[in-house]
Amino acid sequence: MISVLSRNHVYFSYSQKMDKQEIINKTIDFVKTSLADAEGGHDWWHIYRVWKTAKHIAQYEEVNMFIVELGALLHDIADSKFNNGDEEIGPLKARAFLHSLLVEETIIIHIENVINNISFKGGKLPQLFKSPELDVIQDADRLDALGAIGIARAFNYGGHKGRSIYNPDIKPNLNLTKQEYKNSEAPTLNHFYEKLLLLKDRMNTETGRKMAEDRHAFMLTYLDQFYNEWDGLK
Repeated sequence: MISVLSRNHVYFSYSQKMDKQEIINKTIDFVKTSLADAEGGHDWWHIYRVWKTAKHIAQYEEVNMFIVELGALLHDIADSKFNNGDEEIGPLKARAFLHSLLVEETIIIHIENVINNISFKGGKLPQLFKSPELDVIQDADRLDALGAIGIARAFNYGGHKGRSIYNPDIKPNLNLTKQEYKNSEAPTLNHFYEKLLLLKDRMNTETGRKMAEDRHAFMLTYLDQFYNEWDGLK
């Protein structure tokens, strides 16, 4: 039996509940299909890295691993940046999909809360929902914005948006409101100071903090090299 659940997406419904691994496998397939044409910094491979990192961090935390895996896999299923700023479409899409697999309502609500609260939105806004599972997934997502991968993702997205690499006349704004952060068209290098270099001190878990230190240090080294090359010193 087929049921249409939300926004023209069609999913299969099942007369019997699947085991957790089957749900994970179907979620992987769903995410791969949904993000097949996504921008390179927010595609399936971003999800894959966050999922793998979240599972690694979760080994050292007291969490529900099933929620960690589902939350990591679905956290960017419909990023508002690519949906006209709509912050509701991601949770709705995740809910419709999980509901089609007969996932328990309490788990669906938890995944919705993960999606609604995982992102860095600027403006120093308070996080309205906390859980050990969100802590793990959020650390994994932030780690993917750091280090060599983080640098690659930043410039890939900047190119996707048609932003300049660097303009010394446009200084970073360290006090962006949420709306200013969402609407920013500043050079990509400003993003390092407005977000990426702030993440190390916003990690939730000890494992995440240790991993962030190495990646943060790599980014500082990169910036030193960048400025030296910009000024023709190396």
